[in-house]
Amino acid sequence: MKKLCFTLVFFTLLLPLNAQKKNEDFRLNIRKTNLPVKIDGIADDEAWEGTDVAKDFFMVTPMDIDKATDKSEIRMTYDDTNIYLIATFYNSVPGGYFVESLRRDFSFNKNDNFLLFLDPFNNQTTGFTFGSNAAGAQWDGTMFAGGSVDLNWDSKWISAVTRDDEKWVFEMALPFKSIRYEDGVKEWGINFSRLHLATSEKSSWTPIPRQFPTASLAYTGVLVWDEPPPTPRFNFSLIPYVLGQTTYDLEGNTDYETKVGGDVKISLSSSLNLDLTINPDFSQVEVDRQITNLDRFELFFPERRQFFLENADLFANFGYETIRPFFSRRIGLGIPINGGLRLSGNLGEKWRLGVMDIQTAKDEATGLPSQNFGVFSLQRQVFSRSTIGLLFVNKQSTNYPQDSDSLRTIYPKFNRNLGLEYNLASPDNLWNGKAFLIKSFTPDKQGNGITQAANIEYKSRRWNWGIKEEYVDSTYTAEVGFVPRKGYFNFSTFLGHLWFPDEGPVVSHGPVGKLNYYFDEKMKETDHQNILQYQINFRNRSSISLEGINEYVKLLAPFDPTGTGKDSLAAGTKHRWNAFSFEYNSKPQSMFTYAAGGRYGGYYEDGKRLNITSELGYRFQPYVSLSSNISYNNIKLPEPWNTTEFWLIGSEIDITFTNKLFFANLFQYNEQSKNFNLNSRLQWRYKPASDLFLVYTNNELLAPFEGRIWSITLKLTYWFNK
Repeated sequence: MKKLCFTLVFFTLLLPLNAQKKNEDFRLNIRKTNLPVKIDGIADDEAWEGTDVAKDFFMVTPMDIDKATDKSEIRMTYDDTNIYLIATFYNSVPGGYFVESLRRDFSFNKNDNFLLFLDPFNNQTTGFTFGSNAAGAQWDGTMFAGGSVDLNWDSKWISAVTRDDEKWVFEMALPFKSIRYEDGVKEWGINFSRLHLATSEKSSWTPIPRQFPTASLAYTGVLVWDEPPPTPRFNFSLIPYVLGQTTYDLEGNTDYETKVGGDVKISLSSSLNLDLTINPDFSQVEVDRQITNLDRFELFFPERRQFFLENADLFANFGYETIRPFFSRRIGLGIPINGGLRLSGNLGEKWRLGVMDIQTAKDEATGLPSQNFGVFSLQRQVFSRSTIGLLFVNKQSTNYPQDSDSLRTIYPKFNRNLGLEYNLASPDNLWNGKAFLIKSFTPDKQGNGITQAANIEYKSRRWNWGIKEEYVDSTYTAEVGFVPRKGYFNFSTFLGHLWFPDEGPVVSHGPVGKLNYYFDEKMKETDHQNILQYQINFRNRSSISLEGINEYVKLLAPFDPTGTGKDSLAAGTKHRWNAFSFEYNSKPQSMFTYAAGGRYGGYYEDGKRLNITSELGYRFQPYVSLSSNISYNNIKLPEPWNTTEFWLIGSEIDITFTNKLFFANLFQYNEQSKNFNLNSRLQWRYKPASDLFLVYTNNELLAPFEGRIWSITLKLTYWFNK
């Protein structure tokens, strides 16, 4: 506790309390129009005449010391219903444009693109992003933590793109009711970003240091309204779905299912939204990518279900990646979700609120009771960009199928977590950090433990440095969280430096050193990993990294080093080894792209491990994108393991007929887990935010295991607005 208090004080002393916004002088005036705006990607509407222009973009990468090579111009206006924007991007380099596909929420680094960043509360912490690539594929998401983007959020808006040899033009209409903002405020944070792959340049309307993303809200300019934006009206959306599904298994059993359900969205204020879901279905959600598992602890797979994703940072970002008191994928595992609600958004300029409640069904066969999952999150901005957050998580079991002590032991009556967190973000974004303390509560008090951690990081153009400490009590319990390891102290640090040659193919290069040490609760070392890395980044946006690795592991539990079900090494045994790894990524401008990596060196029990990975891609832009991922492992150990080798192969065929009709196919073969699966998903966005899905899934276990199941699902959703 003393350590936590000291860290909080240390973080606070680093902050200028009344720092001015970095790019306050970059101001773009937006004026109301009474003229019509046709969204066609052609700047011939009278409404654009006389509007202010955001131009003279600054180069961010490869270097942030000059203006962008090619011109970019942005104009904005609005009426009672929409915000309008038209952007023109000139191209002095002969040749076409580079795009990956027409798929929504495209990969930023592989597309010529434009992005708009909006900070309606001007708090430099939260906001929205919209944009497009040069072929017209849309991009939209919410922003949190000062510059992170969640692309899982979808909203209703329209856009169009036109192109010729000299320029491409993007035009959009964004309804006021599609975003959240504070009533009566006349100044919003705003910035514009362009990625121009022909010149390998990323540029921004406002100057941004190259070590930061153009999404950094600390470096936004100001959008100045001639009068406050229209007072938000009551906004009610109903999004029902209906689906039919057929499932078939190896034993010849066929199951037919029809489901009806949906979501309701209600704007309680200009910045606070209530979401309700009844009998939700997630059959169209993209499947997880399989990975080779040679880890001693549980692996993390991200949440992909839409209901849990809007304003997800309020709930899911508390703690660290390996210390999460709330992880929504714990909800609805193999059991139906009856319904839920989520209240989230801003309470004025400084406060944010998140409330979530989910109810699941019981299962008579396993004895699983009905369970309620409640989460409360409150966040307050302090100083210029930092925040203090409070989180409470409650998992409550009710309505047990049988009232027995054994069931109450397997499925405890409740598990609760209460935590406090401080997030540091300096005005110039050079310093970032976090400190938190979380306490768990269980009925038998055997799980009433704590976890505490803190870190701080400094990131300038040339230097990157950080230090972190963690403690997880062996009795800390987070049944709705992700905490793969307990009963340890962890101390880690890193230091990196970059050099920037004045000319030549290399834009930057430099070393990074990393130290990571674990101790048990008696402060005896259990494992460590020391890494010396050298990174080289080229002007054409390709890169290479080389690593030397030194590892030590004292096993805390029996462990199969092959991950294939062979014999296990005994707990308490100690293992040391050295290894070398590399990774290369080709330039994204080519139609054929590739990445290659590998690792060779020691392994458990004085063994050897060879790992080779590759990623190949080819695109027939903008309609077809082909990719494959291959991983090969060869592990040599003494008896009884001997030599073990296995492949992991994934292949994707992504066809985008238009920016509203998509056909995605994913094939995966995992020799380690003896699993093959296929997922094909046809999506037609026939109206904004309204979709028809046809999904085929086939999952098969390979010899010596047996099991196969396939299903086909037809699902229709429609977004009604009032």
